[in-house]
Amino acid sequence: MKSNIYLAAVAVLSATAVGSVYAAKSADNDAMAIADAKISLAQAVSAAEQHVGGKASRAEYEHHKGQWVFDVEVVKGRQVMDVTVNSTSGTVIAAVEDKHDRDDDHDRDD
Repeated sequence: MKSNIYLAAVAVLSATAVGSVYAAKSADNDAMAIADAKISLAQAVSAAEQHVGGKASRAEYEHHKGQWVFDVEVVKGRQVMDVTVNSTSGTVIAAVEDKHDRDDDHDRDD
């Protein structure tokens, strides 16, 4: 009987330790990193829209090539552009056409 209680206690402690490690890791997700951005998501969207001359359809904050950037998808006519905006200065780093729209789950190319 004592061994069953001991095993149950070890199992609970192990589960708690694993849960704590998982919680600490999930706290380091991309969403939490936005606190360090010098510009807001709205400012990044505005910069991307002005650069392309279209309307944003999606935006996210992500770690890309060693730096945190805003990735904004902008639609202009029938063209979709992926615009990368510097999260510190708000300047557009890159704007490339997304011919396959890989970020969307509704097309065959995904």
